[in-house]
Amino acid sequence: MARNKNTFVDLLTAQVGHEFAASQQYIAIAVWADAQDLPQLAGRFYSHSLGERNHAMMMVQYMLDRDIPVTIPSVPAPEARFSGPADALRLALEQEKQVTRQIEDMFQAARAESDPLGEQFMLWFLREQVEEVANMNTLVTIAERAADDWFRIEEYLARENDSSTNTGTPPSVAGGAV
Repeated sequence: MARNKNTFVDLLTAQVGHEFAASQQYIAIAVWADAQDLPQLAGRFYSHSLGERNHAMMMVQYMLDRDIPVTIPSVPAPEARFSGPADALRLALEQEKQVTRQIEDMFQAARAESDPLGEQFMLWFLREQVEEVANMNTLVTIAERAADDWFRIEEYLARENDSSTNTGTPPSVAGGAV
């Protein structure tokens, strides 16, 4: 049973806005990290910002392909002040957990509406969210262990690759991926 009474298309439209909001939040984290002379952390979040933007545009392309009217929702201003990297990363982790719940709701709505194409579309995002939450959880753990030695976070990020393990073919991106 779906946790949300909205239709799949309503939830998908809202998710476009959530993905753009996540992109903006990651830019804010990246800019904060850049201002703190944390280039590895900044680079990671600049990159993640593009990933979130691409997720929104995958959803837009899906709606275009299915002849569903597309509305681009407005997004709230991101949080831009953090007490340290762990604070910024905890915010990012909570955001990823929220996105996971939203993706689950969309999958459940598609299933409840007997929309197998919608269900299939959401499967890639469900796999992606498992990876996103796990990666962000690891970064929070590293930042908390590093405490005030922010250079240890930079060392970790320089050493560890951020490559995706989601081997499924990603959906098409409207306008092309960046």
